Amino acid sequence: MSSTRRNSTERMSRRGFLRSSALFAGGAAALPTIVPSSVFGAVAPSERITMGSIGVGNMGTTDLKGFRGTSDAQVVALCDVDANYLEKARQIAELDKGSCYGDFREVLARADIDAVVVATPDHWHIPISIAAVQAGKDVYCEKPLTLTIQEGRILADEVKRYRRVLQTGSQQRSESNFRHACELVRNGYIGEVKTVHVGLPGNNRKCEPTWEPQPVPEGFDYDFWLGPAPWEPYHTQRCHYQFRFLLEYSGGQTTNWGAHYLDIGQWGLGMDDSGPVELRGAGEFPKTGLFTTATKIEFEATYANGAKLLCKTGGGHTRFEGTEGWVDVKRGGLETEPASLKTHVIGPDEIRLYQSNDHRQNFLDCIKTRKDPIACAEVGHRSATLCHLGNISMLLKRPLKWDPAQERFIGDSVANRMRWRPRRAPWRL
Repeated sequence: MSSTRRNSTERMSRRGFLRSSALFAGGAAALPTIVPSSVFGAVAPSERITMGSIGVGNMGTTDLKGFRGTSDAQVVALCDVDANYLEKARQIAELDKGSCYGDFREVLARADIDAVVVATPDHWHIPISIAAVQAGKDVYCEKPLTLTIQEGRILADEVKRYRRVLQTGSQQRSESNFRHACELVRNGYIGEVKTVHVGLPGNNRKCEPTWEPQPVPEGFDYDFWLGPAPWEPYHTQRCHYQFRFLLEYSGGQTTNWGAHYLDIGQWGLGMDDSGPVELRGAGEFPKTGLFTTATKIEFEATYANGAKLLCKTGGGHTRFEGTEGWVDVKRGGLETEPASLKTHVIGPDEIRLYQSNDHRQNFLDCIKTRKDPIACAEVGHRSATLCHLGNISMLLKRPLKWDPAQERFIGDSVANRMRWRPRRAPWRL
């Protein structure tokens, strides 16, 4: 792709830059490292970052409205396997039916699209995101970024290879109270961190004790919804929001809310490129019904520096406890001991963490500058890995040793097989 060169005195348009910067040769993209935003000037409607939304129900609708509310982006394509969701989103986006698709590959084939939002069920996150970066698109992928540990490594490597921008939808990193909490911890204001307590909300859907197959609703491409997952008979509790309570498609609240509060634990401990070295789990799982994810979460992760992270069902927060105090942070709240830490100003010469005050805008800004966003692919992968490690430890109910550098369990072939899931053809990675 190339842009029309006007003359040496004219400023290159954002649309022209985004197109001309994706120089594909042999499937790889070559991009400049940083381009100052001053290159672009005012944002005319025709010069906005063009986006496609893949998966437009639930959080997909929220993301659609969020990106439409920015001045830097315009959503020009929608995709969903549920025709009812797709029509509702079409009306929100004010698009014609020709801009709506049932197959994400049609969206990725459009040369006029710069970036996509992936807000599908978890089992589709990696196949779609990898296809998107290989097609030269930047990606905003909802959390948890991955379904398995190994597929997360594949995606993180592909993002780096194709020099794409990927933002994970763990938006608490773009909230000032979480950043302040982690800066206090990283700068030693509570002394040496000994324990991190993470509380996760309990299941918000009831698991019925029995179930029978149901007819697939009209307008719902159920086979495509299953995609890489094993074939199973349709039931309403298997799809849409409830998918997160079946291990075939998600990891329950461990990955759902863990991708928020365990992510903050990783951030505060400075483990964005690493993880724990030992795990021990004792969760509870359904004995009847359709759901298979933990109904009671309880696991312990130990890091190489001796810090322990204890994750249990109950509330929603991350609490760092050190030798000289503690910091407890949740959405809309921050408590500290000593209390003065709550309003303490971090100095310019101290550790300052990545500052983003708007998660979606941070993604758009990074599309323009080609910098990594606050929750880049490596961060999203490592935080999701901690969630998956917790689930694996609860399922096996025995101590596990983990090598965060090699991303393998030590001396445990059974646990290592759980880093991956078989995939239905043709959706193998």
